[in-house]
Amino acid sequence: MTVARPPASSSDPRHAAVWRALEDILAAAGPVGPGLTVVDAGGGSGGFAVPLAQRGHRVTVVDPSQDALAALARRAADAGVADRVTGSQGDLAELATAAGPAVAAAGGADLLLCHAVLDQVEDPEQALAAAVRVLRPGGWLSLLVAGRAGAVLARALAGRFGEAARVLTDPAGQTVPGEPIRRFDTAEAMSLVRSAGAEVVAVHGVRVFADLAAAPPPARGEGEREPPAAWADQLADLEAAVSTRPPYRDLAAQLHVLARRVPAAP
Repeated sequence: MTVARPPASSSDPRHAAVWRALEDILAAAGPVGPGLTVVDAGGGSGGFAVPLAQRGHRVTVVDPSQDALAALARRAADAGVADRVTGSQGDLAELATAAGPAVAAAGGADLLLCHAVLDQVEDPEQALAAAVRVLRPGGWLSLLVAGRAGAVLARALAGRFGEAARVLTDPAGQTVPGEPIRRFDTAEAMSLVRSAGAEVVAVHGVRVFADLAAAPPPARGEGEREPPAAWADQLADLEAAVSTRPPYRDLAAQLHVLARRVPAAP
């Protein structure tokens, strides 16, 4: 497979940190061959799926929204990778079925993306256990969840101390009962992964400082202030430097867990 390779980093640290963490997994497929079989749970309009397809991987996006899947089809067609991107309507609980026969025929997915999805389900443990079944033994899980500690810090710095206290003490890390998002501590996220039958390989913090930093200085051209491009690059470099270092990692807005499905006992 000869494909255009998107940059490993980006001036947007929201995505750059995740791509950087995935690099070794993607590189293992090598420059030739059929690429990886990827399932993107809740992948929406293809923010990850289309770049992965551009690298030669075959991606099945499972999402409950028909509108998002229609946007995915247009985006894949515009990028010239419609033959490597498949959309299927479904959710985490029915992921193995919704992923379709092509994934089953391949012996399971090599990589499962579960990004910002587990935050929004009623029973995260049950949902993740069902989702991991789509992976082949030894296949990779990329799990991205909202971080509790980061949410506490952000609200406290904004002077919203009551909300910060509720996120800290609420079992689901919510500001009010019924809030449509759950937040996780690092230990909680790792425990969920292990309970689902996967072995944690690495944990990264995503957006440790990006959501807290002041707005970039405007480019004036007189050399008085750094241009926004340099500001963004420095922020991305700092995010990369702290992404695996506690306690900074654990204060991130999102926690990124890389894990491998444990083969069944003989």
